[in-house]
Amino acid sequence: MKVAGRWRYVYRAIDQFGQVIDVLVAEKRDLAATRRFFTRALGQAPRPAEVTTDRAQAYPRALDELLPSACHVMEKYANNPIESDHGRLKSRLRPMRGLKQLRCARVISAGHAFIQNLRRGHYELGVEKPTTPRVAAAFTELTVAI
Repeated sequence: MKVAGRWRYVYRAIDQFGQVIDVLVAEKRDLAATRRFFTRALGQAPRPAEVTTDRAQAYPRALDELLPSACHVMEKYANNPIESDHGRLKSRLRPMRGLKQLRCARVISAGHAFIQNLRRGHYELGVEKPTTPRVAAAFTELTVAI
């Protein structure tokens, strides 16, 4: 995504059911950012047996350090679920004509992941409703709980 006219990198972790586990927006796509992303994602979800990524050079080294027992898959088209999930975020950002601050990009991408999880029924909020009004029902339940 573009932030203040410069390309920034979005790291997203999803599980086998499509639930967004973690999102990180970083200035660089290097080993430090990759390690930071995987450390945060592994803290929020159980350790996976298989990790699918694209062919970025930082992934194998970070995964060998953090998940030595996991199978690392880098086959062509294997990461289509995550790329299609990226597409929804990109389509949301396109009408906004970019973002001005890295902090805004982080907040918007995390908020978008939360809404996607609500829509898909991964939380116990509004699950009895059909997909279209589920977000409104979930926020109604949240306001009552708070």
